[in-house]
Amino acid sequence: MLEHYLRERLREKGILLMTHIVLGYPDFETSMNIVASMVAAGVDMMELQIPFSEPIADGPVILHANQRSLAAGSSVRRCLDFGREAAARFPIPFLFMSYYNILYRFGVERFASVIKDSGLQGTIVPDLPPEEGAEYMQAMQKHGLNPIFIFSPASSEARLAYVASCARGFVYCVARKGVTGRETRFSDQMDAYLARCRRATNLPLAVGFGVKDRRDVDFLRGRADIAVIGSQTIRLVDEHGPGAVGDFIAGLR
Repeated sequence: MLEHYLRERLREKGILLMTHIVLGYPDFETSMNIVASMVAAGVDMMELQIPFSEPIADGPVILHANQRSLAAGSSVRRCLDFGREAAARFPIPFLFMSYYNILYRFGVERFASVIKDSGLQGTIVPDLPPEEGAEYMQAMQKHGLNPIFIFSPASSEARLAYVASCARGFVYCVARKGVTGRETRFSDQMDAYLARCRRATNLPLAVGFGVKDRRDVDFLRGRADIAVIGSQTIRLVDEHGPGAVGDFIAGLR
C-alpha cells in the first residue's frame, strides 16, 4: 500500500518530500500544528520520532529535541496516541521512527498491532539491522506494515542486496556516514552511491542526512524519489518559531 501510494505520487511530481519531527518538541500541541503546516505546504509523507534518551543516529539538533521532549514528560503511549490522531486527520502516510529499545520494552508484537490499528504505515528503526530483526520483521509482516531499512555509502553490493530483500515500502539511503544534521556534499560521489542503491532495489529511494534546502532537493531529482528533511525544520522552529515551517517546506519544490 505504501509503495503504491509513493509510485502514484511520483507520477505527479519529480520528487517527493518526507519530513521528520520529534514528538512532544517543543510540546505536543505545537507538534500537531507543525504537522498541519507541513501537510498544507505539500509534504507527501512524515516520520514521527518517538523520543529516546540515546538516539545514536541523530546529531545535536535532534538529540536536543529528544531530550527536551523527554524532560517535559513525553511517553511512548502519548506518542502512539499522537500518531493515531495525525493519521486520522491528515491524508498522507505517517511512519514512526525510534530506536529498538522502545519497541523491545513495549513489546514488538504489541507495538506493531497498535500502530496498525492507529493507521500508520510502518516504522524506521535505525539501530536494528535486519540480521537481528526476525521478530520485528515477522510482526510487521503479520500486520501488513512496512519495515523501512537503510542503505549506507559503506554498504557492499552484497549488503545492499540483502537489505533490499528485507525492505518494504521504500529504502532509506543515508547520504553519508555519521549522524543527522551535519553538512553533506551533494556531488559526483553521491551520484555514484545513489546509482548503486538504484541497482540494488526496485523500491523507491529516500535520501536523508543533510538535505537542507531547495538546491539539495533539486540535486536528488532523477537520482532518488524522496528527499527527507529533518534537522533543518527543527532548526527553523528553534530560530524562527513553528510558523516558519510551512513557507520553508513550500519553497523546497
